[in-house]
Amino acid sequence: MTAGADALEAVHTFALGLPEAWEDHPWDGHPVAKVGKKIFVFLGSPEQPSMSVKLPESAEAARTLACCEPTGYGLGRWGWVSVTLSSPDCPDVEVLLDWAEESYRAIAPRKLVARLDDGPAGG
Repeated sequence: MTAGADALEAVHTFALGLPEAWEDHPWDGHPVAKVGKKIFVFLGSPEQPSMSVKLPESAEAARTLACCEPTGYGLGRWGWVSVTLSSPDCPDVEVLLDWAEESYRAIAPRKLVARLDDGPAGG
């Protein structure tokens, strides 16, 4: 596996561990992480490791990295950022997990976000 594929797997596992998160495959078999009916992380494939997340607080800073760009289909204007995980300037996995959590917090109902804030027992 490549570093990008390892990062993708880490984000995938982390995202699905968030309260009431689940995996769906709405397009071409590429997985997404959802909470309720809403996507909070789009995941690429191990061959093309990438992710897209909604970053209401971090989007501007993230887009200064060469590995990041506004997500297509008009989502970029709403704070969605696509990250090429195999890029040499891709941030550490800890940052990617923070971004996945930020996206979850932006999408999930408040009661589920509150479970995150309650600590490990809340998740």
